[in-house]
Amino acid sequence: MRIHTEERPYKCEECGYSCKLRCHLKRHMRIHTGERPYKCELSVDLNIHMRIHTGERPYKCEVCSKAFKHSGNLNKHMRTHTGERPYKCEVCDNSCKTSDHLKIHMMIHTGEKPYKCERSYDLKTHMRIHTGERPYKCEECGNAFKESCDLKIHMRIHTGERPYKCEECGYACNQRSSLKRHMRIHTEEKPYKCEECGYSFKHSSQLKDHMTIHTGGKLYKCEECCYECNQSRYIQEKDHSSVKCVAIHQHMRKHTGERPYKCK
Repeated sequence: MRIHTEERPYKCEECGYSCKLRCHLKRHMRIHTGERPYKCELSVDLNIHMRIHTGERPYKCEVCSKAFKHSGNLNKHMRTHTGERPYKCEVCDNSCKTSDHLKIHMMIHTGEKPYKCERSYDLKTHMRIHTGERPYKCEECGNAFKESCDLKIHMRIHTGERPYKCEECGYACNQRSSLKRHMRIHTEEKPYKCEECGYSFKHSSQLKDHMTIHTGGKLYKCEECCYECNQSRYIQEKDHSSVKCVAIHQHMRKHTGERPYKCK
């Protein structure tokens, strides 16, 4: 009947607002309290999705400082430090760090083979990956290959054929991939980015060498004196402080005929 009588018995003590129903007053009070009891699930998903574009990684590992976009990924990562393997195989004693790894492991017992090689159009060719068979042999140097196309590319070393040319500077090479790498000189493209500091490189090998700054690893080792470093050129050139390697390098010049020092 309050609809017709205009009676408003429920009043707000904060601002004097009045209404006909208690539920309306309760809803009104949220203006003053700031309460937001109803949460949109879509907005939560959107915040997570936006991290793809913003690059935000709010979940950080306290052990190695690696950061992640999702808390679930951080939990999985932590198992690399703790060694925890919570997913156990019911058939054997094997245990895994993630449910995906356990699922793959179970295929050993079930015999399931859900993944098909996209290049297995010719099973015989595909099986060479496993057998190591290399039926295509170079008559010039004896090098052998699994596929005829690989032999064709290799033969360009002997014939000198360079079918891939740079339109910018005339540089020519015998592989498309080599031309693609070369073009980065002109385009300044640096597709290999360090996730730790954001520094970018033109070649994957440069990124690999750079990462040792963060990891402290030594990728290359001299077989002569056990010297270790993070750049291959120091090993190849024997350009490191080792009496043994300097002596070897000097001795080898007797065989190679190399004379690096010229009189001015």
